[in-house]
This record gives sequence, structure tokens and C-alpha cells, in this order.
Amino acid sequence: MTSDEIRERFLSFFEERGHKRIPSASLVPSANDPSALLTVAGMHPLKPYFLGQEKPPAPRLTSCQKVFRTVDIDNVGNTSRHLTFFEMLGNFSFGDYFKEGAIEYAWTLSREVFGFDAADIWVTVFEGDDALGLGPDEEAIERWLEIGVPPERIVRCPRSENFWEAGPTGPCGPCSELYIDRGVEYGLPEDLPGGDNERFLEYWNLVFMQYDQRQGGPGTNGAGSVLRPLPANNIDTGLGLNRLAAILQQKETVFETDQFAPLIELGETLSGRSYGSEHATDRALRILADHARAMTFLTADGVVPSNEDRGYVLRRVMRRAIQQGRNLGLEPGFLTRYSALVREVMGKTYPELYEQAEVTDMWLATEEESFGRTLAQGMATLREHIDRARDEGSQTIAAEEVFRLHDTFGFPREMTEELLAEEGLTVAGDFEELMSEQRRRGRVAVGSGGSTDTAGHREEIVGELLGEAEPTRFTGYETKEQDTTIGAVQDVGGGAHEGGRRLLVKLAESPFYAPGGGQVADSGTIECDDGDCRARVTDVIRRGEDQLVEVELDAGTLHPGEHVHARVDRRTRHATEANHTATHLLQAALRERLGSHIRQAGSYVGPDKLRFDFSHGQGLGAEELRDIEDRVNEWISRNDPVRAITTTLDEAKGLGAMALFGEKYGEVVRMVEVGAGEDSRELCGGTHVRYTAEIGPFRILSETSSSANVRRIEAVTGPAAVELLRIHDALLGEIAEQLRTRPEQATAAVRRLAEERRRLEKELASATAGGGGGTEVEELAAAAREVAGAKVLASAVEVPDAKALLELADRVKGKLGDAAILLGTAVDGRVHLIVSVAPDLVARGVKAGAIVKSAAALVGGGGGGRDTMAQAGGRDPEKLDEAIAAGAAAIEAALNG
Repeated sequence: MTSDEIRERFLSFFEERGHKRIPSASLVPSANDPSALLTVAGMHPLKPYFLGQEKPPAPRLTSCQKVFRTVDIDNVGNTSRHLTFFEMLGNFSFGDYFKEGAIEYAWTLSREVFGFDAADIWVTVFEGDDALGLGPDEEAIERWLEIGVPPERIVRCPRSENFWEAGPTGPCGPCSELYIDRGVEYGLPEDLPGGDNERFLEYWNLVFMQYDQRQGGPGTNGAGSVLRPLPANNIDTGLGLNRLAAILQQKETVFETDQFAPLIELGETLSGRSYGSEHATDRALRILADHARAMTFLTADGVVPSNEDRGYVLRRVMRRAIQQGRNLGLEPGFLTRYSALVREVMGKTYPELYEQAEVTDMWLATEEESFGRTLAQGMATLREHIDRARDEGSQTIAAEEVFRLHDTFGFPREMTEELLAEEGLTVAGDFEELMSEQRRRGRVAVGSGGSTDTAGHREEIVGELLGEAEPTRFTGYETKEQDTTIGAVQDVGGGAHEGGRRLLVKLAESPFYAPGGGQVADSGTIECDDGDCRARVTDVIRRGEDQLVEVELDAGTLHPGEHVHARVDRRTRHATEANHTATHLLQAALRERLGSHIRQAGSYVGPDKLRFDFSHGQGLGAEELRDIEDRVNEWISRNDPVRAITTTLDEAKGLGAMALFGEKYGEVVRMVEVGAGEDSRELCGGTHVRYTAEIGPFRILSETSSSANVRRIEAVTGPAAVELLRIHDALLGEIAEQLRTRPEQATAAVRRLAEERRRLEKELASATAGGGGGTEVEELAAAAREVAGAKVLASAVEVPDAKALLELADRVKGKLGDAAILLGTAVDGRVHLIVSVAPDLVARGVKAGAIVKSAAALVGGGGGGRDTMAQAGGRDPEKLDEAIAAGAAAIEAALNG
């Protein structure tokens, strides 16, 4: 039975039994779920249904979900079944059938569809736990006995194995797992399911969600928490497709099944080695097969390699694969060979692999090329550290050296630790402490910084208040004012102003937009019909399709059942709408100018400005920015209509609508279309202007790096853009006045002054440099290379001393402008090095101090300085050229990282 057949037979089995088949969600979780960077379980996208935050599309669901986990990444290649990316089949019930139905379905499917012998199926059940105050799961045991499983094949396991918990609080319950007995030849007669053995293979887990775990007081089940029955019992099951394929296809490992065998064969062809010949080769071929699948699916779902969050996870997988490919002697360009084969094997089931093929191959090729340039030098440096440790009889490598490999050569810490483990070495010291400063810079802060207890208490209040009344109907698309009724109220403490009180209010109908898709919440007012009470709206809290309004009282108070008038602040709403529609046009212009790989990676849409993060590997030039700004203003000036259309998800995708990666969409979606759709179509729940001319002028404020391979544009529209133009006009007028010329001639006057200054500086330098003339500066400037959109110069030079080297670097910097410069010289048996880095490149991760240290290490010296300027010395002039090459590689790694 092929993997495709297993998938289809599972889904069809449950469809025939009243389950609604739903497609796999993205590997990128919803923006409303910060609990994990990537989708880690089949039920992960369904959490809002299990938590009661959203209504499921049907009480019974079935899916095959794409899943990615790094918890076992170190085992990938070493064991027969560990993977990072895999498919998880599942059937789910929300208040419908419970243990009896789940157990009966699992038994029937295992026996009648997958053909397992009843005598080979063993099951585990929850044995009970004193701390939870629960005994054995007698109901599950009874169901298994009724269905024909003898008592000796029902194994009771502890809480750690057979009780599912989402965390210290929330839905939880016992579970029951199904195992196949492969026979005593795979282990020992006394082996049991749940133990550490190869005889019994788990293939299906049935989770019975029947409790809500909450923090309790003294005496509550001995653990400070209490279990309460859920209002409805739910079922969540997970069956690993790849593991089941190994069983049904009678393969020793998942890597020999039909999804993996072609990838193993590709590795054999490219390397000239045979799978099964030796462990090292098998391990490398397995890692390449697994990681190729992972990186192809991750990039197709919009993840790009970077040094933060899920981008770092992708980069770690890619660089681990590149390192294994080099170990096998694969020629450069092999990652895209693997991704093409992944598409061939999996693309029929997951069409996004073909839809994003160009983007996937671009990121894979770029990462392989950039890491490939520094991999050899990094491995050589690591080998030096290993040999030194061996010579000194040490079993450890300092964390500082591991950090330097990360910072200079782009080696993920985990990859270095894995390579050291192969040599029997470990890391001594705190790597995370060394990384903390960079992480603070790169990590986007989330939350308000309040305590976990406070946040948990607030969330509990929100949940209880939402349950006190029917879901709020949002009317903000049609109107900005709404006569409505208060369904529930909760006092949550003092307000920002003295005497004020903050309330959470649930309205029957609400015109207030709740934050979503990057758009901020509306502000406004709520007033009683009799005028005795008035409150300012300070926030809107979204929970699925429902919402609460947070207000601060100005007068009187609000009561449940009271009739009120809700009014959105029109000025701020319109400014926000203008910025939101402009954001759609900006994305369209970026894709038109730069390519289809442009994808939204984050956004902010408020009344003050818009911010748009997008996947792109290098900074935009002045001409590109001008073209993009002009294109957006052209669309605005046409006064095209902006329409929100309700349609099916398939129809919207067929029309080419852009979807936000990680967002969960139902079968019916809202699509915002500009013009006749030729300009922009996006799935979007935000508010927008009616015609593009309402946006007013569009002006880009800045274009910077948000993180590796992610750029950020900030812009303003309407009155804010007009005010910006006025400021610019005033500055230009002031400059013209100082230069005693007309505004339209100010640029030419500044240019003449700059040229005169350069001429004088050149004359002064020629007179004082002691042999370093203008010709040498010109030659060095001409030797600079372009790397990732930046100028890079790394060269050995001849000058009389360190002072002359510094002066020469200053003059080259004046010639090149924004650049990274590394110069070195050997004088009287000593090496002198200097690194100069422009501030814009420092922001991209190129730090003069780190660069000069990496170069100085090769000439037996050291040094340091600021991020923009650093110097070092050394005792080994013969290795000057190697030091220059190492520094250049470090600069390239930082720019490409």
C-alpha cells in the first residue's frame, strides 16, 4: 500500500462515517497562536475549536496535516523512524462521539482497511495518577475488552506516557495508543508497548479530552491544580503516515518507504555511494532526504532562512543538509535537485510545492551558495580547535569558540555541537549568554511584559465574559455607528486617568474593528441612550470571530442589558483604512518590480503610518524604491474602486488572491480587490477605503533590514504624506538660503561643495600620507566587490606603519562610501590589520570588532574596537593572506546571513 493510498483510505474511511475532510493547514501557525514557531501536531491548527474560541465547521473532522518538529532532529539519520517533517493523519470529534466511537473506529480501520492481524495489535491505557486524583481509565479498558482485545494485550502506562496535557492549564485527558507487535525476533519476550524497544511500534494515539486543568489552592490534588470536567468531551487522534507506511510496506525504516526511496536513490547517484554500505553514508543520505522534504515544504509555506525564530529553524535544517552533502562530496547545486524530486513525489497532494517552486529554489540556491563559501573555512577552524583540544587532553571546546564559528562562519550552534559530539567533545561555557545581545536586537518583543499570572487571570476573565452572551456581530464593514445592547460587563481596575475605571464590555453588535492582519483596533466611544454614561474605547480584544471592547469610563457606568450608541472615531478609522489599502498596493508593486518571491512577513497598519515586512534577500536601490513608490501613486491616482467580495477559498485562489502564510481560512473567505483585480487581490478581513484616490499621496519613509532575508518598508499616506512633503520643502528652502541659491538649484550647489571638499581632502592626503598616493586609493577602490548589495574590500597593502594603514583606510572609505573594508600589512615582522564598516552594514550584522578578531586569530594575534572601526595585530606575517581571506569570508557570511 503506497503512502498516497494510506492517506486516501484513512480520510475516505472517516468521510464515510460523517467526518468533514479539511485540508492541511500551513506549517506556519496562525498569527493568533504564539505557542509554537511551527505546526507541531495534527490538532495544532484546530486548537481554537478545542478551546471553545471558535466554532468548528463540523462536529466531526478528519485531516492529513503537515507537521514539523525539531525535538528529535539530532536523532534523524541515526534511528529508523525519527523525522523533522512528516504527515499526521487524524480524526477529531467536538462534543460528538467519545471513547467508544474513537476506539471502535481505530480498531475497524486497523483490521479491515490496513489489514492488521488482531493478534498483533496491542494497546496502552492510562494507569491513573495520585497527583491528578485519577484512577485507571476503566472506560477505555472496558471498551478495548468489549472489542476483543484480551487483558494481557492492554498495558497500563503512567501519566508521562498516557495522559495528554497542553500545558500546566487547559484541556487535557487520558490517551490510548495502538502498537504493532513485530515479533520476538525484534526484541525480547518480556518487552512491552511503551518501553524502549524495537519490537513494538506505536502507530496511532487516541486522546480523550475530558478535563480542564486549572490552578487550584492548597489541598487540590497535591499539585496546586484542579481538574474539572469539560462542558463537552472531545477526541483528538494522531496517526503518523510515514511510520504506518514502513509497517504496511514491510520496510525496516521509514527511509526505505515510497516517499523516501527516490530521495535516497538521488543521493546515491549524486555521491557515487551506496545506501547500506556504512553507517556514516546511510546517516548522511537519510539526513539529506528528511531535510530536503522539510526545507521544500517550509519555503513553500513562506518561511525564509534567517537568524531568528522559524527562519533560524529553516536555516539550521538547510545548513545541516549542506554540511552532510559536502561530506558525501556532492557538487554544488544539489539542494535544488532534491527540491525538484520532493515536488515530483509530493506535489500532486500538495500543489503549493509547484506553485512556490521558483521561490523555493531561489532560497535553497542562495543559502547553499552563501554557506558554501564559508563552510570549508569554518570546518578548518573547527578542526584546529578539535586538534588543539586533543593535544591538550581536553574533552571540551570553549563556548567562545563555538560562538565565533556562529558569528563568523554562520555555523548553527547545534550543528557545531553535533560535529563535536562525533569527536567525543562537548562545549564548555554559556553560549546563550554570548548570544543574548544579538537575540535582544533581533527578536521582536511580544506581549506587554506582564506577569504570567496576570496574563493568565486576564485571559480567564476574557473567556468567562465571552461565554456570558451570544457572539458579537461585527457591523464595522457597513457602518461606523451602531445602536446596540450590552451583553456583559466586567470591571478590570483603574484607568489611565485619575478616577477612571476600565471595563471589559461585550456588545450584541459592534462597529469596532478588532486587531487582525496587522491592522490596529478602532478607537471611539460608547454612550448610554440617556446620556448619563460615556466611555472611551481603548482596545478591542479578538477571540476567533467574537470580540470584547475595553473601555475607560468618563462618566457614569455601564450595565448588562443597557441600550447604548457605539461610535467609531472616523478620522483615525479613515487614516487606518487608507494605510491598509496602500499596503495592498505596496505588496502588488513589490511583486511586480522585484518578483513573485515577495511575500508578506509581517505588517503594522495604523492611522499614523504603515509598515510592511517582506521576504527579499537584499536591500532595494534608489531606482527600485522610486519605481515602487511611483507605481503605487499611479494606482492611487486612477481612483480605482476597492471592493470586498465574499467567495470560496478555492475561487479566490483560482483568481490569484494573495493569502497570508500561517493564517487559517475557512471555506468562505473575504477577498479585497482593487480595480478589476489586475492590480491587487488579497484575502483580508481588514477595513479599506472605497476608492484608491481616498488614500492621497503615498510616500516611502525608509527601507531597511528587518532580519536576514526580510526587508522592511515604512510609509505614510494622505495628510501625513502631505506634512512630510512640507517638511522636506522647508528643509530644502533652508539649505538653499544657506547656500544663497534658489531651491531648485540647491542640489547642484551641494554637489559642487562636496566635490571641492573631496579635492581638498585628496590634496591634503597626498601631501601627508608618506608614500600612499591617490593612485593606490583608486586601485583599491576599483578592487572592491559587490556582495549582497554592499561594497566589500579586503586586501593586503604596503604601507610604512599602522598609522599609515589607518590613514589609507580612511581615504579608501571616502572613496567607496558605505562599505566594509579590511586592510592588512606586514611591517618589521608584525602584522597590522584594520577594519572599517559603514553604519548601514553594521545594522546588517557586519561588525568590525568580530571581523578583525577572526582575521587576527590566523596571524597569532588579537584586537578589537567599535562596530564601525577596529584594529588588530599579529606575529605571523606569512599568514597575512589567509587572514585577509578569513576576514573577507566573515564579512560575506554576515551580509548573506
